[in-house]
Amino acid sequence: MSAVVSDKDLGIIRDLAKKQLEYAHSERNQNNIRDWYALNACRPNRPMIHLENWTFGHEIAPKLSCEGEAARGVEAGLRGNMLNTELFGDDKPVTDTLTAQYNVRRKPFGLDIGTTGVENSLAYQYDHPIGDLQEDFHKLGYNTLSIDKKAVEQHLDFVGSLIGDILTPGMTGRYVSAHPTQEIVKVMGMETMFMSMKDYPELFHKMMDMYLEDTLRYHRYLEDNELLLPTVGAQYLLMGSWCFNEELPSEIPPGGKLYTKDIWGYLESQETVGLSPAMFGEFIFPTFKRLAEEYGLLCYGCCEPVHPFWDDYIGKLNGLRKVSISPWCDEQFMGERLRGKKIVYQRKPDANFLSFGPLDEDAWRKYIRKTIKAARGCPLEITQRDVYTIDNDVAKCKRYVAIIREEIEDHWQG
Repeated sequence: MSAVVSDKDLGIIRDLAKKQLEYAHSERNQNNIRDWYALNACRPNRPMIHLENWTFGHEIAPKLSCEGEAARGVEAGLRGNMLNTELFGDDKPVTDTLTAQYNVRRKPFGLDIGTTGVENSLAYQYDHPIGDLQEDFHKLGYNTLSIDKKAVEQHLDFVGSLIGDILTPGMTGRYVSAHPTQEIVKVMGMETMFMSMKDYPELFHKMMDMYLEDTLRYHRYLEDNELLLPTVGAQYLLMGSWCFNEELPSEIPPGGKLYTKDIWGYLESQETVGLSPAMFGEFIFPTFKRLAEEYGLLCYGCCEPVHPFWDDYIGKLNGLRKVSISPWCDEQFMGERLRGKKIVYQRKPDANFLSFGPLDEDAWRKYIRKTIKAARGCPLEITQRDVYTIDNDVAKCKRYVAIIREEIEDHWQG
């Protein structure tokens, strides 16, 4: 990446990098990192808290001071790294590194999927290429995998030339994930997915086998091209969490490479919330069971309630270390199942407390207290996601986090 950065813009960027370094080395941040390691090892010092902000980032985006376009991009990234620390007081870690990631381009079943959206709205729908699984099965295919390593490395070199003597530059690892039912819904829609299980069960199984085969090919592509890097520190882990652990390899062996068994994996199946446990077990779980064997540690779930499928299926997945307890999940049931187990109870509270109007402190306190009590004896992580507006009220977010801390102080029992 070639860009000219003025002396004025460079000064702003370097001051921000020094500020990030100061936050990263602060006692508070170092204690947070220590506690993230302890949580993911299921020996928690305390519950951990993260308020994910990208969904309402437009309301808290800091004013940029740089003038050049390239400089403004770097500035925005640096300011974003420190937003949670400065605005919310949660436990999001701040790093002393400058990192970039490789991303392999993939498509659902090798298909181009268009969308039709509503202007100035989050609403959209996929333009499904599969209308009937039997008639359109021939359209399903496999991915041609590709990656533009040069562009990623050039960008890292550019930013490193500005602040690489302050924040340590380098490529960073990332989890490996699979989203079979999400991909299926993209190509055919949810109603067609459900009806295809009934109308064309053999074809549906064949489609799931195709997805599994293609995903395993993707895993081998990552390994063969040496794209896998350690996931043992502040690498982002889907569901608004981080990879901190001392169990997976922390470095690439000399002359060797990492395999998917050496890193974090992530699986979810939000789209099957309407299935019976028997149908989940027949049509979906075999793919998940095989994929879970690919990873070193596994994080499972997003918005779907996991409790209906827990005992017979999800709870038996290989390497399971962290599970999403969504707003639609039976908290008490999952607390009973996870108590004493080496699995993190990652609670996703209802986003409505932050989204609409002033914070109802009494209602929020009562709600989160129920979570803290339900998760007694479990490693507890509270991750607030899916907040799309805070009504431009940053103080509400800070108070929101403070109340969680107060309730933890009064009611948590690890």
